[in-house]
Amino acid sequence: MSTILHILSRSDWANAQAVGTYHAASIDSEGFIHFSTAAQVQNTANNYYQGHADLVVLVIDTDKITHELKWELASNGQKFPHVYGDLNLDAVMRVVDLPMQPDGSFKIDPAIFG
Repeated sequence: MSTILHILSRSDWANAQAVGTYHAASIDSEGFIHFSTAAQVQNTANNYYQGHADLVVLVIDTDKITHELKWELASNGQKFPHVYGDLNLDAVMRVVDLPMQPDGSFKIDPAIFG
């Protein structure tokens, strides 16, 4: 089993639970949901979520994802996981709080996702 991670607001997670699936806005604009590995998630948080409070990280079991998972090259030269469709909630193993630092940044120990 391998895992990938996705950052989202607590309210988006609550909505996904109410609906029974997670449909990220990026599906409509790009065709997929962005994910990160444990080694990538801190940079992802700081590049895209700086200053946003009330975030959580979904820890996803890749074996349980029902839509296509592709590892694709990003502009920074790293490969990132993308899921081409809604995320089925039974693939979510855990939900981890993502506390923001006083300066609006994030410091994440990748071991918390293990």
